[in-house]
Amino acid sequence: MGTRYTAVFYAPGGVDEDAVGQSLFAAVDRVDRQMSTWNPASDLCRVNAAPEHTWIDLPDELLCVIDAGIQVGLASHGAFDIGVGRLVDAWGFGAARQRLAVPPPASPVAGGKAAAFELDRAGQRLRKHAPVHLDLSGIAKGYGVDQLAARLEQWGIDSYLVGIDGEMRARGSKPGGLAWTVAIEKPSYGVRELAGSMELFDTAIASSGDYRHYVDVAGRRYAHTMDPARQRPVANRLAGVTVLAETCMLADAWATALLVLGEEKGVRLARERGMEVLFTIRDGDRLEEVWTG
Repeated sequence: MGTRYTAVFYAPGGVDEDAVGQSLFAAVDRVDRQMSTWNPASDLCRVNAAPEHTWIDLPDELLCVIDAGIQVGLASHGAFDIGVGRLVDAWGFGAARQRLAVPPPASPVAGGKAAAFELDRAGQRLRKHAPVHLDLSGIAKGYGVDQLAARLEQWGIDSYLVGIDGEMRARGSKPGGLAWTVAIEKPSYGVRELAGSMELFDTAIASSGDYRHYVDVAGRRYAHTMDPARQRPVANRLAGVTVLAETCMLADAWATALLVLGEEKGVRLARERGMEVLFTIRDGDRLEEVWTG
């Protein structure tokens, strides 16, 4: 996934740490082989390259993530859309890293790009009705974190903190009952600054923002997250969104969805759903925080 994974854990006596490490690598490698847009041999790239109206068999993990992406898309009123792969590529955030000389015009698709494919859950297969390209960058890392957690629990380990980049999941506590503490990054352009920290017990955390991955076009900065309705990068006052959820897959997807929705609709939906979310709003050089939950 172009980044690193980490695992800190307290294991019962007699656990083979080398074997644990191998199983952790196998877990994230399996996710990467299925869901990477950078590996042309991945199952996701196979789906994207398939002709329209042809059923494509899906492995269990990929089916799970696509299904979850569809559900978050529906719950967020289309703000989260896994069908924006071509748009991501056009703006230079895809595997080719080549932005179009002229950004594509806004051309919303009725029902969202996700409406261009059909998922047969019982048959574990998918078919496209239009030349849509799926992109799971807003959810796959979170799922990978959940797989790391699952592997540790298979070894009888119930005290851990696992993560892929900034998406993390904690269970239990450190010896002495101390919480797992993670840093919250300040959404500043070009520098890494600490804004604060959170203590985690049996929860997952994921963040999305406008400050780390972006491109400059004609002197204007565009973030890497796409707004499916506008068919362009997000353009609102949210600098960052941090979500706490039961699974990292959902935290990851909702962080993206709420960032797209913006400082008004996003906060309102998070409150309606009773979600624990930290919104950071950019007002010129000033940052304002709003907490829901």
